[in-house]
Amino acid sequence: MQKKAYFQGDFGVELAEMAGKVNETLADVMGRGEDIHQELKYAMNYTLTAPGKRIRAAVVMWTCKVIAGQVTKAAQTAAAAVEMVHTYSLVHDDLPAMDDDDIRRGLATCHKEFGEAEAILTGDALLTMAFEILASDVEDDSTAKRMIVTLARAAGSTGMIAGQMADFKGEDTEGDLQLLEYIHTNKTAKMFAAATTMGGIAGGANDEQILKLYNFGLGIGLGFQIADDILDMSASSEDLGKTAGKDATAGKITYPSVVGLDKSKQILGKITEDAVAALEEFGPEADILRQLAVELLNRTR
Repeated sequence: MQKKAYFQGDFGVELAEMAGKVNETLADVMGRGEDIHQELKYAMNYTLTAPGKRIRAAVVMWTCKVIAGQVTKAAQTAAAAVEMVHTYSLVHDDLPAMDDDDIRRGLATCHKEFGEAEAILTGDALLTMAFEILASDVEDDSTAKRMIVTLARAAGSTGMIAGQMADFKGEDTEGDLQLLEYIHTNKTAKMFAAATTMGGIAGGANDEQILKLYNFGLGIGLGFQIADDILDMSASSEDLGKTAGKDATAGKITYPSVVGLDKSKQILGKITEDAVAALEEFGPEADILRQLAVELLNRTR
């Protein structure tokens, strides 16, 4: 798939705008946490304010805007919750018992900065706070419940955790495409699908629209992880903001290791095309999401 321009504006500016919105929400949430242990709060803020791209959070708000024509307060809360869960997963992924990494988002990882015990607790605090803000800050109870269930399923034992478990157990094994798809779909893609689904819920999408948005999110999430596999073997640590070549060192199953680099790029292109096709009914209002799919396909970091 070629780098087609769907969105006529400046994609980087649009992404920065969404990042700014979620950063404001995160700052508000943390600012209200007067009862949080001060050292824990410092570590939580350290991880939350690290210079991430906020792609998943942006997906929530962009999807809501496609459906409702605006970014609602519920969407901003959902975006913050998704970012908290994503950040928690990075904190725990980087621990010595998991991926054992020293750099994340260009900074020392949480356990390197504060110690392993505090990093574990920081991740725990971020995860639980995500569900707290959905329950307390989303005004409509039915909307809050749907968002909580969506995020829990994507992040829990039938989603991200399942993928992490399979990823961990698959280290130093030959692996195959079926196992690889299971790992990437659960570990990464389902959180992107949760982001599009929660954005759709915030915007008032109907069930048919939610399904199409879910499929789009699943597609770009799988594409994101395949691109990550490719970059891990081709980009520098400085470009990635984390240690390059870690997958090969850890003996992880990746698309390049299973099907080769060229085939990986072909699969990535096809997945991106299918994801864009899932948005057909949404018209030009969804061009920012289509452009996101292309940007993820061609990303260099």
